[in-house]
Amino acid sequence: MFAARSSLRPAAMGAVACAVRSISSTKATAARVAVVGASGGIGQPLSMLLKLDPSIKELNLYDIVHTPGVAADLSHIPFPAKVTGYKGADSIHAALEGCDVIVVPAGVPRKPGMTRDDLFNINAGIVKTIAEASAKVAPKACYLIISNPVNSTVPIFAEVLKKAGTYNPKKLFGVTTLDVIRANTFVAENQGTDVLQTNVTVVGGHAGTTILPLLSQVKGASFTPDALAALTHRIQFGGDEVVKAKDGAGSATLSMAYAGYLFTAKLLQALKGEKDVVACAFVENTLTAAPFFAAPVTLGKEGVEKVHALGSLSAMEQEALEKALPDLLAQAKKGVEFVQNAK
Repeated sequence: MFAARSSLRPAAMGAVACAVRSISSTKATAARVAVVGASGGIGQPLSMLLKLDPSIKELNLYDIVHTPGVAADLSHIPFPAKVTGYKGADSIHAALEGCDVIVVPAGVPRKPGMTRDDLFNINAGIVKTIAEASAKVAPKACYLIISNPVNSTVPIFAEVLKKAGTYNPKKLFGVTTLDVIRANTFVAENQGTDVLQTNVTVVGGHAGTTILPLLSQVKGASFTPDALAALTHRIQFGGDEVVKAKDGAGSATLSMAYAGYLFTAKLLQALKGEKDVVACAFVENTLTAAPFFAAPVTLGKEGVEKVHALGSLSAMEQEALEKALPDLLAQAKKGVEFVQNAK
């Protein structure tokens, strides 16, 4: 079941910004983008936002159901991207072949009481299948993984690509932008500042306490100890807030679609040669003992151009980082072992 799940702004962290805002070119280029899981709660609004991006020439929508209808609907919007819908397992290769960017919100969403780990057994298999198809027909694409649990699905995707001999760490991204836009929103509310000028660096992973908002680096902000603790917790567990509010009807779909679009748009800017494009992403790096870690990344024509250091951390943030690392290591290992043990 692919229908389902799926961040950025102007700059901060000194010269480095994790939060970014989409600035689409008005000149169409040859970018070819695929959305895998395009009929789901994230996939449909994400696909609509991508249709509105004039830098995309072709937009391929793939899912196991309903995609021709979604594509037909979007095709009536007067923007340059040609939208094509692909439905069913036998059409995934056609949907992905030759794509520059493949965005993956496929999988099942969280329901009340579910953790991201609860999603693993279902979504792991879905992501593995998508990675295998991608390696075969789009080995040079950039892969943007939204499917949860990201801390494990990104290592799954990497392991499949390694087995196929096509892995390029510069082109595999876990999309953690939702954590950034939540942090910007919540901090601006707390500080009474302009949310459009609020920039919070969020590092670590994309689940619970592995999400590490670096509130000590927010310029001009001042937090009481209680506010600091409350904000950190809300940023880390903002997804639970949405799941509960939707009362069994789904998880964070609209905000995630917006976040997924923002990161995709920034990557497309960088791929066509724009400079100083920076965003947070969950990528392979050596900043910590964890093989994958979300950090500020400069994007370029080949994907990851530079992974930036975390900067100065407060004592609270350093402690949180040390506590998060065992979970990040274990969740990455779980993803790798899933692929290694698969028949």
